[in-house]
Amino acid sequence: MAATNSFFTTALLQWHSTENVRSMPWKGIKDPYRIWLSEIILQQTRVEQGLPYYEKFIEAYPTVHALAAAKDEAVFKLWEGLGYYNRCRNLLFTARYIATQGGNFPNNYNDLLALKGVGPYTAAAIASFAFNLPYAVIDGNVYRVLARFSGNDTPTDSTEGQLLFKALAQQMLATDTPAEYNQAIMDFGATVCTPLQPKCGSCPLQQNCVAYATGTVHHLPVKAKTLVKKNRWLTYFVIEHNGKWLIHQRAGSDIWQQLHEFYLVETGEKQVFNTQAATKWWNEQWPNTLLRIKHVSRPLKQQLTHQTIHAQFVALQLITIPASLQHYEYLTVNEIKQLAFPKIINQYLNAAPLT
Repeated sequence: MAATNSFFTTALLQWHSTENVRSMPWKGIKDPYRIWLSEIILQQTRVEQGLPYYEKFIEAYPTVHALAAAKDEAVFKLWEGLGYYNRCRNLLFTARYIATQGGNFPNNYNDLLALKGVGPYTAAAIASFAFNLPYAVIDGNVYRVLARFSGNDTPTDSTEGQLLFKALAQQMLATDTPAEYNQAIMDFGATVCTPLQPKCGSCPLQQNCVAYATGTVHHLPVKAKTLVKKNRWLTYFVIEHNGKWLIHQRAGSDIWQQLHEFYLVETGEKQVFNTQAATKWWNEQWPNTLLRIKHVSRPLKQQLTHQTIHAQFVALQLITIPASLQHYEYLTVNEIKQLAFPKIINQYLNAAPLT
């Protein structure tokens, strides 16, 4: 096994030094703030999607102190479109915590792991990239490379699998150059040992790869859990009164917490409005308040990890504001432009700007 480990590590580092051309602005840097920021942005986000957000954040908030001093709404607006907004809340919380500790990130794994929003992968990334500490990162790319090379079909999302692959990742780690090794295995999984079309023909690990030898490349890694997705049906009433629009900030533990939205009606089953049906529905709820229905959008869809969002937008003008809607904020277009909204609402606003 030791010889196999040595081959794997040596071949991987050789590939990284001679053939890898995957360029990213955070590669090779030692600044723990920038490493942390890139890792939080890239959690559950593709590099191509996350890169422009990283660049915008570094331009707006070049240091952890700058981020800590920022207003919540400005940071959420910059994050808008990345999704998984709990990452943004944790980003602000941790930046402010670090700032109160003198602005210095912890330089050991356990203290990094204690930071809000930092899990084992991110702690290992910061520890190895910023401080050259011998901790192996393990993300989806790493799981895939290790599972295929070792031929291990233990489900990666099981407790047993997570412990097994964590130990295997640590065994394979080049402890004298952990930063280079960790970057190498992640890049290798992203560019060579890819999920659907791996480049097995030119793979430098091929001669000792169990999955290649046994024809199981496309069967590994294994996951035990099947993701069950549900549908949600949302109707947004875009309510205007005297040149201002009703706006609500989401709270609670549901999706899009702290983002803004229009007046929402959620039904447990599919409901599609046209102008006549929307007018009838509104007048049944609040008689003698409606001036006119301006337009009704086509149904829009947004795919989240665990659910599919179906949304329709009904733009309308009111003569008077019903009592039950008077506690909401009513804002101008310019005020609304400063707020962060879910992607599906921005999709609607891009097609039908508020006027």
